[in-house]
Amino acid sequence: MDLDLEGIIQCIKQGDENGVQIQLQEFNKEYAQCFFFDSEERDRRKFRKNKVRDYDDSDSDCDQYQQEDRGLVLRQNLALVLVRFVRTGVKCPLLKVSLRTLRILSRDKKVLGPLVTDGALLTLARLAGLTAGDPSDEPADPDSDFYDHVIASLAEAKVLPRRSEEDEGEGAAEADDDGGGGECFVEDDVSNADSGDLDGGGGWPGARAVDDAQGGGARHKALERGRRDRRESKPEREGEEQEQEEEEVEGVPPGEEAQRKEALKVLCNVVYNSTWAQERFSGLRLMCGLRERLSSGAGGSSSSSVQFYELRLMFLVTALRRELSTQLQQEGGVSIFTAALESCLGVQWKDQYECVLDPAAPPISLEASQRVIEILKILFNITYSSHRQEPSEDDAALYRHLVAMLRVCLMRKCLLLDDTDELQGHTVNLLSAMPLQCLDVLLTAREEPDSAQGPGVNMECVHTLVLFMERRLESGDKMKEKLTPVFNLLTESCRAHRETRHYIRKHILPPLRDASHRPEEGSTVKSRLVRLMTHLDTDLKHSAADLIFVLCKENVSRFVKYTGYGNAAGLLATRGLLGGRGPGGASGYSSDSDSDTEEYRQVKDRINPVTGRVEAQQPDPMEGMTEEEKEEEAKRLIMLFNKLSRDDIIQPMGVDSEGKLVPMLGLRDNSLTEEVKSDSENDGEAEERQKSKP
Repeated sequence: MDLDLEGIIQCIKQGDENGVQIQLQEFNKEYAQCFFFDSEERDRRKFRKNKVRDYDDSDSDCDQYQQEDRGLVLRQNLALVLVRFVRTGVKCPLLKVSLRTLRILSRDKKVLGPLVTDGALLTLARLAGLTAGDPSDEPADPDSDFYDHVIASLAEAKVLPRRSEEDEGEGAAEADDDGGGGECFVEDDVSNADSGDLDGGGGWPGARAVDDAQGGGARHKALERGRRDRRESKPEREGEEQEQEEEEVEGVPPGEEAQRKEALKVLCNVVYNSTWAQERFSGLRLMCGLRERLSSGAGGSSSSSVQFYELRLMFLVTALRRELSTQLQQEGGVSIFTAALESCLGVQWKDQYECVLDPAAPPISLEASQRVIEILKILFNITYSSHRQEPSEDDAALYRHLVAMLRVCLMRKCLLLDDTDELQGHTVNLLSAMPLQCLDVLLTAREEPDSAQGPGVNMECVHTLVLFMERRLESGDKMKEKLTPVFNLLTESCRAHRETRHYIRKHILPPLRDASHRPEEGSTVKSRLVRLMTHLDTDLKHSAADLIFVLCKENVSRFVKYTGYGNAAGLLATRGLLGGRGPGGASGYSSDSDSDTEEYRQVKDRINPVTGRVEAQQPDPMEGMTEEEKEEEAKRLIMLFNKLSRDDIIQPMGVDSEGKLVPMLGLRDNSLTEEVKSDSENDGEAEERQKSKP
């Protein structure tokens, strides 16, 4: 579809709002699912950069390049025109269509120039309900000179010769790498015509300023197709049919909620794609307006879909700007979003830190589950370091209140199984950020009939966490991202709570009976965990090994018994436990013994400690050799090892006094040094005794 920008501008100048709306609706329909405007051009540039072509581009290629360049210019100028247009008091149906067009354009980083100015951000914030500014306070629509400049620049762009390959090569590649921040406009006339009024005197930053602001393009991820909003599973519809389906909120004019939602979507795209917009979000105090909206939104002043995008915007801001997440925490963000979580879940309280869990309650609705997930993500952003700190009495009470609701998130089901898994995943992430002393709320809930119980505690949550871990182990997808949080949570919980450790150990490390297979063989939870102990990813293998090690009460011999020395060597070497001595912290565990089963005792002497299983009887390789032959064979092996060591093919290692691997040469030097030191001390003592004699 060819964008008739000149036709849109003419309709605006003539006051033909119906004509503007029709053309924008056609654009929105054409590009509703478009997330890459120039992907083919980018692929061709990559081809030209990596391949050598023996022939020049054909005329058709030249025409296509010129057409794509013109398409980029049209989109850039369309964004510029619409940002100005939505400030002029446009009626609601046309305003909603215009915002939807801006939302589609904001997916392209090369078009963000007009959208990251202070004036544009304030306009979008006002339309989203984040500020209470009056449209009359913003720059009024200028005379036709502004639009005449745009039309003139487009006319000049039509006759501009195609850039040479040399100009296109290096510069275009750099523009693609940094998100296209410097390609805001092709024509200087367009930006100059706009600079006087666009920001109400300040002017938009211009090409160089936006380049600096967006120059952190290396920090931007490549724009990927987003997951479609499942609350709008049907194709987007325009006109009365869609307006009839809009949620109605008491006291809010019809259509205003749809306008807010579209403006919030534009802000989400702009903040995600532009570091300059992230910085200005703080400088323009939009964070305060968003926080106030979410504080009042807990009382039902916003529709569920609008509140979702308000939460999504807050998540993006707190995830991308660490100083803003710290600011939000200091301004009571935990209390605000704990209240929002309570409102979304409709929690009823049984006790101070215990919520009512009705097994017959309906599953969490799709809209509510999506909002709850966004709230959990925001809470994680502002509390991710809380587990390392000692909370005050008030903070501890707040965190326990939050953990009680996280227990509901773990136990409740959603309409869709995928939603339930995602909700539990984000709940686990947030639980791993909570102070350990506040997690006892998960165990102190009153026992219900048919619930998993431990000695005097309720183990329903622990059981749910174990089942959640098993599902993640079976899926095998994105292992590190999905398994590391639950491993760390279970490990720290087992360290802090004896009842949790006993319960999980029964499920993961039952008493050994069959030692005929390697520990990593099979489909049990223990087997899968042991396999992960030798995974290529260091964080994943250490978190899996830590969990089993804590279940073994950090006892080295017990750890080797369940995993085999070959699988356990990595963690033992990292912690300096190769000598077999347990860490000092192991004394904090109870003194109950690990009794061996009768089946294990019968084969214990025949188990290979390296593989962790009973090995078949092997013939003696030195059987029939005389003592002289054995000595010669030993000398030959020593010579081979020495040769391999001298050629740096292998490096003989030993275990030092601290239980860590060190080269044998260093170990020998340390031994000699200690012997000399010991001899000198003995000589000194002998001299002292000699002098003391009369």
